[in-house]
Amino acid sequence: MNSIDDHIQKDKSEIEAARAEGNLGKVRHLEDELKGLEEYKAHHPEDSHDPSPLEVYCDMNPEAPECRVYDD
Repeated sequence: MNSIDDHIQKDKSEIEAARAEGNLGKVRHLEDELKGLEEYKAHHPEDSHDPSPLEVYCDMNPEAPECRVYDD
């Protein structure tokens, strides 16, 4: 993906396709991913890059051990 907006649009279209197929597991997964992307976009309105899953996770869970940043 080139931008977060492209990723959001792709997820929305894939959700519709998965619903049409009756694949509820995929729908739930994509809805969770979409929610994370939309929250990331709301927290970083000036940033248009497509974040990695780790970036989205750390944005939602900054206190998680894998998200800690140590200054040397």
